[in-house]
Amino acid sequence: MPAIDPHEVEFTAIRAQGPGGQIVNKVSCAVHARFDIAASSLPQHVKERLLALRDARVTREGVLVLKAQGSRSLEQNKEDALRRLQELVDQAAFVPVVRRPTRPTRGSQVRRVDAKVRSGKIKALRGKVTE
Repeated sequence: MPAIDPHEVEFTAIRAQGPGGQIVNKVSCAVHARFDIAASSLPQHVKERLLALRDARVTREGVLVLKAQGSRSLEQNKEDALRRLQELVDQAAFVPVVRRPTRPTRGSQVRRVDAKVRSGKIKALRGKVTE
């Protein structure tokens, strides 16, 4: 999996939303992490898969914007944003194996039909006994 270079991520400190008391209006501890996908050092196929994501966090210019505000610490929010960005890149780097549909063998088809015929004969014998 390709690793994210932290120097390619631009961090901006912003004020966090939600409750926090008097300090909430004074301290900018939330983080906007902006990652330019096209200008990054990621492999081309990973860039294409990231840009193809139907995600509101990817802008029209191809910049991925993550907001981290889970902690009161600016450094912890930066680490959280980097971790989430790395998870997104890892998901984009994973290429699922294409499933090729298989066909049942002739022997398995014959065995299945024989079992159905046998089951049908047993059920036919369950009827009322007539003399």
